[in-house]
Amino acid sequence: MHIKPVVDDIYRLSVNIEDTNYLFEGIWPIPHGISINGYLIKAEKNVLIDLTQDIFSFPQEFVQQMGGVALDIEDIDILVVNHMEPDHSGWLREFCKRNSKAVIYCTKKAVPLLNAFAGVPAERAIAISDGMILEVGDYQLQFFDTPNIHWPETMMTYERKRKILFSCDAFGSYGSIDENAIFDDQVSSEKHAFFEQEALRYYANIVATFSPFVLKGLEKLSGLEVKVICPSHGIIWRENPAVIINHYQRYAEYCKGPAEREVTVVWSSMYGNTKQVLNLVIETLRKRDIPVHVFQVPGDEIGYILASAWKSAGLIFGMPTYEYKMFPPMAHVIDELQVKKVTNKKVFRFGSYGWSGGAQKDFENKTEKSGWDKLGYYEWQGAPTDQDKAAIQQELHTYCDALIEFTS
Repeated sequence: MHIKPVVDDIYRLSVNIEDTNYLFEGIWPIPHGISINGYLIKAEKNVLIDLTQDIFSFPQEFVQQMGGVALDIEDIDILVVNHMEPDHSGWLREFCKRNSKAVIYCTKKAVPLLNAFAGVPAERAIAISDGMILEVGDYQLQFFDTPNIHWPETMMTYERKRKILFSCDAFGSYGSIDENAIFDDQVSSEKHAFFEQEALRYYANIVATFSPFVLKGLEKLSGLEVKVICPSHGIIWRENPAVIINHYQRYAEYCKGPAEREVTVVWSSMYGNTKQVLNLVIETLRKRDIPVHVFQVPGDEIGYILASAWKSAGLIFGMPTYEYKMFPPMAHVIDELQVKKVTNKKVFRFGSYGWSGGAQKDFENKTEKSGWDKLGYYEWQGAPTDQDKAAIQQELHTYCDALIEFTS
């Protein structure tokens, strides 16, 4: 990639992770890649806002891009570290070895992490105070402490004159970026739809647990006039930054409920007996004009299930009993949904059992503090009969009535 101008002497540096086998944070598949963005301000003192990960040839690519405006590592006077997670700070150790003069601006909580992650002494850092302003020539950088979006030491940087918010992980998304389409006004409507889905999945995977802090952060920043949003992952929003702000507001508010009038169905089946009623479940919901998103476990990846569940007001689990408990792959999904605080949902469960039940009791015990409104369940022994199917359908209509009322 090449260095790209944003406004005046502010530039974007960026690389794409495009290895389809790479797992973001060691967990989340990114089949469409992800960008890692840093930002350079060329001024009386040169400022670098956020770094990159020390993988592949990313540090060398950042250096090469800086050369596009005749700068090298040694020319950086100020390094702003909005967030210490290694995808933004992994290059910090080598950067500081080559540049011994740059002063690091970060939050107080980030200062000890400089040494823990990169061996950088605290003496090189200035801990910002919330709202602090740093003047660098014609640029005014204001720092805002935004904890738990999504680490406790996270902050954002705002350039006051040009109204640019360097938001780090906030307002980001999965997806590689074409270097000829880095701004929202350069992206097609189809690509915008793609990035919205990838922003939701990114949010559900990475940020969802901390949604109350996202809401606090949005409220804190609401008094700022923001003309451009420069995130550390994804496209730059210069034409209509309100779009991504509104997306994140909506995603964060899903934690309070209700979410969208949709249902995420997650199912598993050992020998096909639970699966036999799956189409009946889907068809009943669709006849009530309720969109359905269907996932099978094992099989479908948890990151996609999380994104769908986060957006859906309703969850339905289809699973058999396994050794008196929930089917293990489903138990893992339910555990992960609770870890990510997927709450305020209308929930229904169905499933078959063999010589004995037990899945429902296990389900009830493990979701006791989930915040889910469990509206009912239906179990049967062996293969479902016509009477079982009729009973399930009746239960589902009752469920749909409650879901529709909840989302009205």
